[in-house]
Amino acid sequence: MATEGKNLSYYNPESIPNGKDMRIGIVVSEWNEKITFGLLDGAKMALLESGVLEKNIIVKIVPGSFELALAGQFLLQQENIDGVVCLGSVIQGETKHFDFVCQGVTNGIMDINLKYNKPAIFGVLTDNTMQQAIDRSGGKHGNKGIECAIACIKMIALKKSL
Repeated sequence: MATEGKNLSYYNPESIPNGKDMRIGIVVSEWNEKITFGLLDGAKMALLESGVLEKNIIVKIVPGSFELALAGQFLLQQENIDGVVCLGSVIQGETKHFDFVCQGVTNGIMDINLKYNKPAIFGVLTDNTMQQAIDRSGGKHGNKGIECAIACIKMIALKKSL
């Protein structure tokens, strides 16, 4: 397993662009909230540590992961939003529902990236078990919310540099 024994959320703060002039939205699913709110905590921490002002972090809650793309689109339609981080958790069950939700969320988030020419970061855990989700939302493998927040800052900085 590629993630075994690794904290995937480590980053060098000196390599991250300063986010003080950035306005970033976070949309988070309340489904599997033990997981998703852990991702939210990680994302907010990373944004604040990277200089994003607390007043420039806009958090919106949606019912489930499937709704993340539309909520992200609502935020990206606003001219004063530079990027959005979409946080959710879909855990494999006994039916094909997992596959449909994961595919829809993936396509939806990709579509809004391209439609608005602003970063929409895919922060949806798609795990086989609850333990895998715990491990990736602040557990032994780090916090995917941190990784997504850093990716958003880097993509916003890239766009501003062009």
